[in-house]
Amino acid sequence: MAAPKKGRSASAQSKPGRSLALILIAIVALTGGMFASGHTTPRLGIDLAGGTSITLRAVPEKGQESAINKTNMDTAVDIMNRRVNGLGVSEAEVQTQGDRNIIVNIPKGTNSEEARQQVGTTAKLYFRPVIATEASAGATPSASPSASSSASGSPSSSSTPKATGSSSASSSASPSDSATSQGRAVTDALKADETPSASASSSASSSASPSPSGSSAASDANAKLEAQYTALDCSKKSVQNTAGKSAKATESTVACGENDGVWFKYLLGPAAVDGTEVKKAQAIYNTTTAAGWQVTMDFTGSGSKKFATITGQLAQNQQPQNQFGIVLDGQVVSAPSVSSSIAGGSAEISGSFTQEEAQSLANMLSYGALPLTFKEDSVTTVTAALGGEQLHAGLIAGAIGLALVVIYLLIFYRGLSVIAIPSLLVSAILTYVIMALLGPAIGFALNLPAVCGAIVAIGITADSFIVFFERIRDEIREGRSLRPAVERAWPRARRTILVSDFVSFLAAAVLFIVTVGKVQGFAFTLGLTTVLDVVVVFLFTKPLMTLLARRKFFANGHKWSGLDPKALGAKAPLRRTRRPHAPVDPKEA
Repeated sequence: MAAPKKGRSASAQSKPGRSLALILIAIVALTGGMFASGHTTPRLGIDLAGGTSITLRAVPEKGQESAINKTNMDTAVDIMNRRVNGLGVSEAEVQTQGDRNIIVNIPKGTNSEEARQQVGTTAKLYFRPVIATEASAGATPSASPSASSSASGSPSSSSTPKATGSSSASSSASPSDSATSQGRAVTDALKADETPSASASSSASSSASPSPSGSSAASDANAKLEAQYTALDCSKKSVQNTAGKSAKATESTVACGENDGVWFKYLLGPAAVDGTEVKKAQAIYNTTTAAGWQVTMDFTGSGSKKFATITGQLAQNQQPQNQFGIVLDGQVVSAPSVSSSIAGGSAEISGSFTQEEAQSLANMLSYGALPLTFKEDSVTTVTAALGGEQLHAGLIAGAIGLALVVIYLLIFYRGLSVIAIPSLLVSAILTYVIMALLGPAIGFALNLPAVCGAIVAIGITADSFIVFFERIRDEIREGRSLRPAVERAWPRARRTILVSDFVSFLAAAVLFIVTVGKVQGFAFTLGLTTVLDVVVVFLFTKPLMTLLARRKFFANGHKWSGLDPKALGAKAPLRRTRRPHAPVDPKEA
């Protein structure tokens, strides 16, 4: 019989306690981290813990009924999913229902109100030139800043105040100024914003003859817009999110925007750039200048040309008419000023941003432009009663399956169950602790399919033990004693276990990538438990088997050990024999 090879493998065989100590230290460390984090139970999905279900219906804009198609609906689902999920396993589920509806399920335990607001922000994103702006009624004069954050095509040399710009009218106005003077300032701003042809015709008509019908209509529209702007009070919550929500892209409008707790009202021109023409936006920290946190934007080809044109026009104006408002769902989320035309397809917005503010603006620019407008049809609170019953049934099924596996091990492997059962227990502890830690870490939520994945994992783990035990039995049947049988069986069992677990993990990975929603929970859990199976078999099951093989109960093949040579039909023990010496020739002697 060949002796075990010396060297590294022999050292590992002689010191199995190291592997056992390593995995026990890992269990203690992970469990300690779980209790230290305060998350001692896995976060549950909407089907188990309840949550909020939102139904959104696509509403076509006038003359654009054909825009509601599969491509645009899929794009909207992708954007909403990125808004509410961030990482793929937080269990906020976004999917289409029929041709026009999108269902968003937000599980309890997440900030469902914030997620609902993100999903509900379904209007398009626009870049509009600012005609006039001022602090809304009720704001203190000191709260009216004189400059906004700036936009540039290259890193700015100095930081500008992060504030929402106030109009020239408001900056020069005093508390005693009348609404009439304010109205004149807005009227002048509206006239200045008219196209040259319109201004020319207006000028000609005012000095020669009655105004044409077109100029009259424009004047009426301006007068109406002026009245809306004068009466607008953005300090009222009922007004803040609705002021400019219904405005068309081709029309001037009024809107509200908030900065440092102060609400400002805006008079905005027609949209110059559509939000869909923003290719990419991200928040960065500029270490080369004093600008701090900035937001960078990259535009599409058509967007680059439009943005260069509008910024070139705005740069020729005075504050606040050198600003453009970034308008999302009718609300101004930022109003940076420009000092020159920004060409090249890239721009930076700098100001006294915090990291959270810069990231929020970048997210709005990246994910704010939906290809369709949606209406919130219904918001339903989902109870966890049914899910609780299903979870209870799933846990019973898992307990029954585990009990059957244990009974099988006791009947067929007898004493070897002393190794298999603790290995199952270690695997279960690691799975539970890691699931609890992954909840706050990456947003993992345990749903019913994930529970099914954990139940399936019982069979995968038990299969690894059985492969190892059967390899050992095969060696004993060949006539070897237990200790060399364990070491000879392990390389063959190891290869089989690795191949089997690799196939399971590959299936789980493919399933996770190509599916969405709850099925991903099953795939994630299956993949996680498959990896843990390899860890447990290598660091716990094999070292524990090596230690127990030194005990007389197992080494001598007790009939209750599961390794009785007689019961296994073993051959005669292999013995090392010496080769007989050649006979000595008497003559040579």
